[in-house]
Amino acid sequence: MSRDKRKPGTPTRPCCLVSEILEEAGIDRARARQIRRQVLEGIILLCQWQLQRMDRDRPAPPKAARVRKVEVE
Repeated sequence: MSRDKRKPGTPTRPCCLVSEILEEAGIDRARARQIRRQVLEGIILLCQWQLQRMDRDRPAPPKAARVRKVEVE
């Protein structure tokens, strides 16, 4: 329901307000749902990747050889 169609003095519900904002931005319900799905799939993929990294049993990195000062003649 757009602002023009609403009766004066009628309180705006938050769900209607969001719908109005999306409508004014030119984003329909199907497009918003598609974007939401893509974002959630991206978050899931990131979490799975992090879990895979944590599950790997990596040996500790070898200690690097220390640098020694040598005098050159």
